[in-house]
Amino acid sequence: MTATDDTGGANRTAEAPFDWLDAAADRRRSAGLVRTLRPRPADEALLNLAGNDYLGLVRHPRVTRAAADAALRWGGGATGSRLVTGSTELHAELEAELAAFCGAEAALVFSSGYTANLAALTALVDPDPAAGTVIVSDALNHASLIDGCRLARARVARVAHRSPDAVRAELAARPERRALLVTDSVFSVDGDAAPLAAHAAACRDHGAALLVDDAHGLGVLGPGGSGALAAAGLAGAPDVVATVTLSKSLGSQGGAVLGPRRVIEHLVQAARTFIFDTGLAPASVGAALGALRLLREEPERADRARQVARELSSRLAAAGLDVSVPDAAVVSVRVHSPEAALAWAAACRERGLLVGCFRPPSVPDRWSRLRLTARADLTDDQIARAVRLITGTAPAR
Repeated sequence: MTATDDTGGANRTAEAPFDWLDAAADRRRSAGLVRTLRPRPADEALLNLAGNDYLGLVRHPRVTRAAADAALRWGGGATGSRLVTGSTELHAELEAELAAFCGAEAALVFSSGYTANLAALTALVDPDPAAGTVIVSDALNHASLIDGCRLARARVARVAHRSPDAVRAELAARPERRALLVTDSVFSVDGDAAPLAAHAAACRDHGAALLVDDAHGLGVLGPGGSGALAAAGLAGAPDVVATVTLSKSLGSQGGAVLGPRRVIEHLVQAARTFIFDTGLAPASVGAALGALRLLREEPERADRARQVARELSSRLAAAGLDVSVPDAAVVSVRVHSPEAALAWAAACRERGLLVGCFRPPSVPDRWSRLRLTARADLTDDQIARAVRLITGTAPAR
């Protein structure tokens, strides 16, 4: 059935404007790619290897007390954007301590790691068309980096995963005056680390800047968990910028950009996700600050998180599973289909173990995975139990 508008416009199919969503939902179901929200209770009795609480700080009494104290003092919300009323003394305190911990000149806190990445990418592209900027992006970068590249309105060159040679070739051949290489420090699907020292050398040889998303490195890599840039000897470098999240190792919520002071000052003036977004809630600021101080006192938590990841990987590999070798705290186990991954994760859950389940399009190589996140507070008995449950429920190959 068709209809014609009274201005003589073209005929259009007479259907409700959102009918197409039903067909899209059918396609997801047939491909085994339906995602489900599953609210969890506060006292869920599952061994959790799915969350990103790498250091086991989400429920630490000092972290939760710091969050509660901040809410009691500053209120439930920031009340506005950071440039209006949303900056508190607590925000400034966190920024100073986070920058010092990571070896950066300055830091700027955002409402999420996602908005921090959008800010850094969009604001660090030179808007002068006469100069031009190319963004060189690792093929397996996180979705927030990909979205930032799209919003930056610069040419984006996608290069082979973890390949300094591909980076060098792209930088050398570029017609643009300016260039920005962007990469995760630790890639969130398989837990492999970027060759940051080699990337930095390529950038310096070709006059490019380096932007590193250290979401999965902060708290796990570097001396005392100070991050992947510190581990690579790049902390405080004048041509390197890092983004981090406060929602993983620091057990809170929010994000930050760290780097040279002039970069941070520029973001305050130019980053739309800073200027127009409500500031991070005080409770989240307080929790992150409490966790950061705790990590400074207990740097061994970073070593333990990596140790747990290696132990999980080696035991699962010994059982014959297709498992990644972790560079940080993420371990993945490949499985042949989305349906098999879902069934495997469900079988683990039924037996008391919560694991992540990654399926296309979240994984670019079409291999579905169980994704396991190591925690510094896991005991040897819990590690053994997790391995036993994962291997005991593995699908037939």
